[in-house]
Amino acid sequence: MDFAFTEEQHMLVDATRRFITEQYKFEYRRGVKDSEAGYSTETWKQMAGLGLLALTIPEDDGGIGAGPVGVMLVSTIMGEGLVLEPFWASAVVATQAIVLLGSPAQRAAWLPALSGGELIAVLAHEEQANHDDVYLTATTARRDGESWIINGQKSLTLHASIADLLLVSTRTDDGKLALFAIPSNTAGVHLQTCNCVDDQRAATLRLDNVRINHSERIGNDAACALQDVIDYGLAALCADAFGAMDKILKATIDYSKVRVQFGAPIGSFQALQHRMTEMLMHLEQARSMMYLAASECTNANRAERNAALSAAKVLMGQAARYIGQQAVQLHGGMGMTDELNVSHYFKRLLAFEMRCGTTDQHLERYRRQLQAG
Repeated sequence: MDFAFTEEQHMLVDATRRFITEQYKFEYRRGVKDSEAGYSTETWKQMAGLGLLALTIPEDDGGIGAGPVGVMLVSTIMGEGLVLEPFWASAVVATQAIVLLGSPAQRAAWLPALSGGELIAVLAHEEQANHDDVYLTATTARRDGESWIINGQKSLTLHASIADLLLVSTRTDDGKLALFAIPSNTAGVHLQTCNCVDDQRAATLRLDNVRINHSERIGNDAACALQDVIDYGLAALCADAFGAMDKILKATIDYSKVRVQFGAPIGSFQALQHRMTEMLMHLEQARSMMYLAASECTNANRAERNAALSAAKVLMGQAARYIGQQAVQLHGGMGMTDELNVSHYFKRLLAFEMRCGTTDQHLERYRRQLQAG
């Protein structure tokens, strides 16, 4: 599969890569990782200034409207730079949820703030039982006059600790799946924060009798649109992983040229050349799967889309594991040290394989889609 990118898309890539290369160097990222918030407000403002937070917002709403391909291109660079800011969680997933489900008033209130970097929103959806079926959401919303009472728990919501707005999926008392926009400082909202393996922050979200106004409900029956949002985010996550795979392979090839063993660079050894060739083959297959995910994530036929995205996640998960493990092995013991960026790319790929459904879970979803279709 081959994509021919437009001039505007090339300009977007050049501007984003120049920004990440110049402003988000590895040592700078280390400071961001060790900070209290786990992300840089200055970097977030700069990303807003470049228009990167408005990629998924339609032009009619004041955004760029870059579409899935534009999001794919930028997400790849975010993976290359091991970016810790909530680009995927807020600028892609949560923003897309508001674009698809928000009323005109909600879009007017939130989208400009999201694109300008003044507002961070995250989708709080994942639970123990709903990793592959949005309908299995156990969090409940009960109508109480003009308000809703929400109870439940969400598992490891990425960047919830820095979010201003939590988009919480619930099962309402009329049986529908609904999304509610809950300010993070609302009474009854409890967060237990943790560090993920890839140094990004996440939190378990517990909601105890959270009272929210009816006006904060986003959409009526959100099930179909919510699946669309999740698939859109999955395609962007695949692009992020591809960027990390590409960089870790390049780092390994460069290392093989300068690491000398038995009087010769290890890259001259045929056995290791074969291993790096296998890594390249996995990378090129992952590239095709990334393109497939981007092209299918807005397919109106949900069964075809789900199957394609699960196939992409499976093959990219397998590629991420192989490339990551081989890169660490070829670097030897130093490949696991915190001082070398290879270990951080490895952890990014490890997190990718587990995030938004594991490789095994998506393989099972793909099997079910084939049986159903």
